[in-house]
Amino acid sequence: MTGPFAFHLHAVAWLAVAAVGLTYAVAVRRTPPTVRSETTPTRRQWWCLAGGLLALVVALTWPVADLAAHWSLTALLVQRLLLTLAAAPLLLLALPSPLIAALTRPAPVDRALEVLTRPPVAVVVFTVIAVGTLLTPAVAAQASSGIVRGAVDVVLLFGGVVLWGPVLRHIPGASRPSPVGLAAYLFVQSVVPGFPSVVYVFARHPLYPAFAHAHAAIGLSPVGDQQLAGVVAKVATLPVLWSAAWAALARAQRLEADAVEEPLTWAEVERQLERAARAEHHPGLLERLRSGPAAAHERGWADPPPPRSPADGPGSIGP
Repeated sequence: MTGPFAFHLHAVAWLAVAAVGLTYAVAVRRTPPTVRSETTPTRRQWWCLAGGLLALVVALTWPVADLAAHWSLTALLVQRLLLTLAAAPLLLLALPSPLIAALTRPAPVDRALEVLTRPPVAVVVFTVIAVGTLLTPAVAAQASSGIVRGAVDVVLLFGGVVLWGPVLRHIPGASRPSPVGLAAYLFVQSVVPGFPSVVYVFARHPLYPAFAHAHAAIGLSPVGDQQLAGVVAKVATLPVLWSAAWAALARAQRLEADAVEEPLTWAEVERQLERAARAEHHPGLLERLRSGPAAAHERGWADPPPPRSPADGPGSIGP
């Protein structure tokens, strides 16, 4: 094993990040012309993409990835926080809503989306991922194998998507809890999956042999590194999730004060109609819905215009 700050290129991680960015660019450019105006990313979405890719680079390359693999539990927790609290939500926010609708349209994917974004299910799934990947055998495995490390990183990124699925409002077909329910969900997510951090703070013996040489990396004993990791996990997690809860409540109050309902997009309406058509076994209706509202009107699937009154002039139509 080389020193804790010996440089490693992490070519596979760089290629993976580049692949994510390239896939995004191809996906938004392959959008059909009839909806291109809806799926063209906004400036904000491009910034979210840049932020998400940057979080991936910091988490998966030198020096954080090297320290997280062999030297410091604190670095491992920082890496996990970057993947679940930064990269996952930013990459989701970068996706235009109609593009998410296209990616999640297949029935099995849509069903998984519907189930995984239910708050109780999301809490259980994220807790299993967060706690399970911190068990001593899992940490030992990722310390000894680059393949296992890569698999764990993918699982953590997926866990971050599950965590934020019920929170972000632009995902068609996702569960949409009330503002109070959303705040309660985020509070639970800030407490239950963070149980290991409490163990780290109060443990009096090192829990991970993989980080026995923490002193060489950060100048702390393994126990001190462990306690610092627990503090960092709590200090980073609570402000992020509680701020999201506060923002959800504040948005609900603004809408209520303005007497405005939560805006509903065509992508969301289409997804609900697709589910209804699928439940009633109407594949023809599914094809019509996927053609979009404009195409439906051109092909005679939309409601016809109201008849003209005899009193109207030759060039006018009824109200």
